[in-house]
Amino acid sequence: MSVIGVGIDVAEIERFGAALERTPGLLDRVFLPSEQRLPSGEARGIASLAARFAAKEALAKALGAPPGLLWSDAEVYVEDSGRPRLRVTGTVAARAAELGVTSWHISLSHDAGVASAVVIAEG
Repeated sequence: MSVIGVGIDVAEIERFGAALERTPGLLDRVFLPSEQRLPSGEARGIASLAARFAAKEALAKALGAPPGLLWSDAEVYVEDSGRPRLRVTGTVAARAAELGVTSWHISLSHDAGVASAVVIAEG
């Protein structure tokens, strides 16, 4: 296997939370219902959403940031073990197939007011 693409992104948690408040439809436009069910506590939930947003941005970068990718065609979920994973469909799966991506590696973090994510596409 070889690395096909790497993406990294950061999101300021407070700014991201303000964007969600300012634009109510943003939550449903960017996140699937499964992604919206996060840990209890508003601050913790916003930080987790910001990390997932950063992951979707990092995913797009790993794929070369082509136009036409849909936010809803990428899902960030967490296994029972706590390991984050990606599930791709539609436009994102099509671009990944075009590039020969067969597996994903993802890392999420949030601390000191910043959420970050790294995505590695491998094929």
